[in-house]
Amino acid sequence: MTITLDSLEPALSVRQVLTLERVLAGEPEVVAGASHLDRPVRWVHVAEAADVGVMLTGGEMVLTTGVLLAGDEDKQAEYIRSLHRAEAAAVVLGLGRAFPAAPDVMRRAAERCGLPMVVLHRPFPFAELTEEVQSRLVRRKFAAVSLSEAVRTELTALITAGAPLQRLLDEVARHSACPVVVTNLAHRVLGTAGERPAVDDVLRDWERISRQAGGTEGDGWIRAELGGRGERWGRIVLCGYRGDTATGRLLADRAAEALVLHRMLGGGAACSWEEQSAQSLLTDLVSGVVPARQLLPRARAAGLPVNRRTFVPLVVRDGDPARLERLLRLLGLPGLVAELADGATAVLLSLPRDQDAGALAEHFATRLRTETGPDHTVVAAAEPRAAWDDVPTGLREAQHVADAVADSSAVLDLPRVVRLKDVHLRGLIRLLRDDPHVQSFAERELDGLLRETDEDLLSVLRTYLATGRNKSRTAQLHHVSRPALYRRLESIQARLGVDLDDFEQAASVHIALLAHDAQQQ
Repeated sequence: MTITLDSLEPALSVRQVLTLERVLAGEPEVVAGASHLDRPVRWVHVAEAADVGVMLTGGEMVLTTGVLLAGDEDKQAEYIRSLHRAEAAAVVLGLGRAFPAAPDVMRRAAERCGLPMVVLHRPFPFAELTEEVQSRLVRRKFAAVSLSEAVRTELTALITAGAPLQRLLDEVARHSACPVVVTNLAHRVLGTAGERPAVDDVLRDWERISRQAGGTEGDGWIRAELGGRGERWGRIVLCGYRGDTATGRLLADRAAEALVLHRMLGGGAACSWEEQSAQSLLTDLVSGVVPARQLLPRARAAGLPVNRRTFVPLVVRDGDPARLERLLRLLGLPGLVAELADGATAVLLSLPRDQDAGALAEHFATRLRTETGPDHTVVAAAEPRAAWDDVPTGLREAQHVADAVADSSAVLDLPRVVRLKDVHLRGLIRLLRDDPHVQSFAERELDGLLRETDEDLLSVLRTYLATGRNKSRTAQLHHVSRPALYRRLESIQARLGVDLDDFEQAASVHIALLAHDAQQQ
């Protein structure tokens, strides 16, 4: 059976002990320290000795009749001070045997110390109270241990099955019933889990509240450090955990153990989690499934500046995400990098509004081409966006541009940064590639080549048309002689039944080939 936090006994505070049915039978009255009734009760201890404090370790609710304190006000005051020094949770005095009412000396001393003092107006067998509280505490501890083992078992099984980080965090959030956040040491968010509205509330002003509350365990903020071999590299935070602190700390510790193991077995580093975080965010932006406004807290928490910025959406073809990340850091450009699909990597730059976004994009592309070579990388860009809500459209535009020139970058004379205006007909065909009429047209025009699937002739035709029917350039790119190229062009024209020297016929074949290539992507 899976144990969740909902099945745990709640933490017993002094206030909760006083509401137990057996305690209510003794007509309890709080006579001092009423503002401290939420102290947790770790144990219940019956003690009459005046120096009871030396027997305590903290968190005990001490029960006494006061028979050894009657008639000696100094002992009464010292008794309370001794409990305070031992960090007792509360003192309960049974009236009748030694005191008909709460002694003023003890009451005043307890009030000064902030120690909850409770008197029982009716005779009450202390054994019943200790039995009730102890059994509840034991059940709670057993449930906490069971939870710990259940969480460890489930997380270990997920790791063994090769589950991603997000799956582990989702499981931790399910058990804790609160938002879960993983950060690096700079408070940059690497992963989140939990109910989306609650997570967004936490992330909305993450840097400030994490620095204020993330280092303490007040208000349900419980954290555990991530690291190994003497080096810390991150932390996991339970945000607004509603259970008792000890159980929450136990849960956070089990989660931290699993995350460290996940990293070790994956052979990755903490930065790989940063890449996963960026990938999730940019993928959601590109897809448009989640409104951009709802993704703003995640972007801010991931370390992307979003206030009064200009956003430059880029998509790099055949670019290594790690290399792109390093280049951004080298150039001092704030941004996120994430691999999308089919060899495309999204780069979202966030620039101050007084900077020239176009010039910086050109500089980025120039440095990238210097490192990788001009024939290996295509940098596609959308127009800069001044509003965050326009970023998804910009990313999709950049992706469309990159896709439109994906197969022809080696033969086209492309600028350093390719934009929508640079893809012309190729971009339009890309948008229409799923239209049945376009598909039928491409099949009909290219049937003579497609039936025999002669990839060599298709490649020659593709280069010939892309270079504006430049025979010398085509022969050079295919490393063949001019006569050999002429023979191939003649074969192509014969199979297609067209004259490629005729502009309209060549244009028709070119459009069909663009449509065919777009459908293969």
